[in-house]
Amino acid sequence: MLSPDFFDPSSATRATNAAPEQQPELQDAKQKREFNKLQKRLRREVGNAIIDYNMIDEGDRVMVCLSGGKDSYTMLEILRNLQRNAPVNFSLVAVNLDQKQPGFPEHVLPRYLDKLGVEYHILERDTYSVVKEKTPEGKTTCALCSRLRRGSLYGFAEEIGANKIALGHHREDILETLFLNMFFGGTLKAMPPKLLSDDGKNIVIRPLAYCKEADIAEFSRLMEFPIIPCNLCGSQPNMQRQIVKDMLAEWDKKHPGRLESMFKAVTNVAPSQLADRALFDFVGLEAKQAALMEGRIQAFNVS
Repeated sequence: MLSPDFFDPSSATRATNAAPEQQPELQDAKQKREFNKLQKRLRREVGNAIIDYNMIDEGDRVMVCLSGGKDSYTMLEILRNLQRNAPVNFSLVAVNLDQKQPGFPEHVLPRYLDKLGVEYHILERDTYSVVKEKTPEGKTTCALCSRLRRGSLYGFAEEIGANKIALGHHREDILETLFLNMFFGGTLKAMPPKLLSDDGKNIVIRPLAYCKEADIAEFSRLMEFPIIPCNLCGSQPNMQRQIVKDMLAEWDKKHPGRLESMFKAVTNVAPSQLADRALFDFVGLEAKQAALMEGRIQAFNVS
């Protein structure tokens, strides 16, 4: 397990800044200070998540799923930044799933990753055609697309010997999923920072779990990442996730600190205060009460 020094920006100067080839061109000293503060905050939050959930161990080979969006670019850069000063040895391999969407700029990610010198693979799977064929007119494609994408990536991780799969979901993604499941699924669940896949073959980690989307967006802008938009799902009107995203954004605007409080609630669950009989023994409360009372009577008699 990693030590706290893993995420402390003051522990070593060589890990507080991006690699020279990734340092953005900033116009003045104030911009540079703000960028360094932002980068250190992201690095600290990622490091804290790694520590809290024991995401990375000695010798791990971490497959970083790179979509071409702001979140996965940021995740790769922060993990590379942390890797240079980590007290454990672990390797990173970037993997992009080319879903054969029409107009997908195939050259962008290879050119970017070649420049960085990062090991990478482009996995080609025509999930686009499957999604378009199977999704009824007017329905959103996200559910089927995500299942096909996960299946492809999980299987490929085993092929390349990666024992951890890193996904770029951030704090807002987790909260959005929480409300989507409550509103439309009737379940109280979100996205865990660390997850064992159903077949037991893969461990999924979400290093950005503590990071705010706004910070990631600003970091991505300053770093000038070559963003690739998702034309398959990004243009769909009335997506439930977008509705929930707008709701959370409005809450955050009107009630600063509410999202922080809600995310804290996700990490601070009291099963006895809910109503899930599989998580808490409500039937056995009378027996527990009787045992407690018996113990108190015996203690009283002894004294």
